[in-house]
Amino acid sequence: MQEFTRDENLDDILSKIEKESGEPSAEAAAEGEVPVGRNIKAFREKIGLTPQQFADKLGISSALLTSIENRMMSPSLGMLIHIANVFGTTVSSFIGGQQERDYCVVRKEDHANVSHVGLKDGEKTYVYQSLGSGKAGRKMEPFLLELHPMPEPKTARSVHSGEEFIYVLSGEVEVLLDSNRELLRAGDSIYFSSTTPHHVHSAKEDEAASILAVLHAGG
Repeated sequence: MQEFTRDENLDDILSKIEKESGEPSAEAAAEGEVPVGRNIKAFREKIGLTPQQFADKLGISSALLTSIENRMMSPSLGMLIHIANVFGTTVSSFIGGQQERDYCVVRKEDHANVSHVGLKDGEKTYVYQSLGSGKAGRKMEPFLLELHPMPEPKTARSVHSGEEFIYVLSGEVEVLLDSNRELLRAGDSIYFSSTTPHHVHSAKEDEAASILAVLHAGG
């Protein structure tokens, strides 16, 4: 869930991700994953902003925005929350979902994947599923995430507004909080401020981990 580091701005981070990312495979597109980039483009056009104007408000380059809109890279959860906060909307504006009402029920068969691509060969670092996109006026964003194993996990700390609660469903998860390291196993949980530099990834090189993550977007 990485967007910012203490010493780097959003544009720097996205530049690195763009250089390391590949285009989504046809197989991935066929799996029914949500076209987040296309939805971001539709939102931008709906509010009448050019790519440059939209990018300026986010603090990124128009070239990076184009990469996102064309699905050459997929924004992480932190990035989507940043966009939502800047434009006063919700993450659902970009990941879709059912019509919003006072409460929402998400059936197992209705889960839709949104992939974050962050490796040179296009391999996914994690896949997330929204569990709250049908709740109107919500203050929290609940997600199921599968953290894919990586031989050398990225450890650049993320910083964004809000708070996060993580509950480990399976596998082992390493959480880096500033200079602290926490190893979580199934049944463990952690709750922290998203303004603390952090990084979350599978603790094992050959085994995925599944977590429930609830994010409070903040302001």
